[in-house]
Amino acid sequence: QVQLVESGGGLVQAGGSLRLSCAASGGNKYAWAWFRQAPGKEREFVSAIRLSGGTTYYGDSVKGRFIVSTDNAKNTVYLQMNFLKPEDTAIYYCAARGSSVIVSATRNWEAYTYHGQGTQVTVSS
Repeated sequence: QVQLVESGGGLVQAGGSLRLSCAASGGNKYAWAWFRQAPGKEREFVSAIRLSGGTTYYGDSVKGRFIVSTDNAKNTVYLQMNFLKPEDTAIYYCAARGSSVIVSATRNWEAYTYHGQGTQVTVSS
């Protein structure tokens, strides 16, 4: 069973930056995604990167501010978050699948086989 472990969350002031990491215990290539959930709100798609690593996707609320990347040698995905806003406050979850995710399902939580436990990001105003 592959386990995903997120790190890098914390408290930051508005306008600041954080970088989240998510490492997989299994030695494989993955299609990755990030989701987030704020208190009282539904889970939201944040970003994804395809198995090939060549294509990335972003939710409208983070486009232009967040950057997703991978280090396949370390089985790790990163989410660089810049120009953070208070509305970015949420628990951030990574997700992975050991095979390609069809394009139409890229933003779906259920399309990914493995999910992390989440890391808290708090942005103060």
